[in-house]
Amino acid sequence: MPNVKVYSTPTCPFCKKTKEFLKANNIGFKDINVSADPAALNEMVEKSGQTGVPVIDIDGTIIVGYDIEALEKALGIGESATKPSMTTSAESLAPKIAA
Repeated sequence: MPNVKVYSTPTCPFCKKTKEFLKANNIGFKDINVSADPAALNEMVEKSGQTGVPVIDIDGTIIVGYDIEALEKALGIGESATKPSMTTSAESLAPKIAA
């Protein structure tokens, strides 16, 4: 299970969405209220360079904002974690001609 920290505030709607997403995917996390903890706020700014929330730390991968695709990728879940590559070479599209 990944180590997940969510730096948030109680009034932030995107923080709430982030935590709901994590709960819906059975991902445990530590919720850190930066409005009540100045040391945590400083830690968040050091990690992200941002004062806005949410900031999510997933095993050292920092995600700023409610970004489902980035969360899925960092957690190894969902479509973006398992989506096959959509790139195709021109050679594979060319018809095969017997010589």
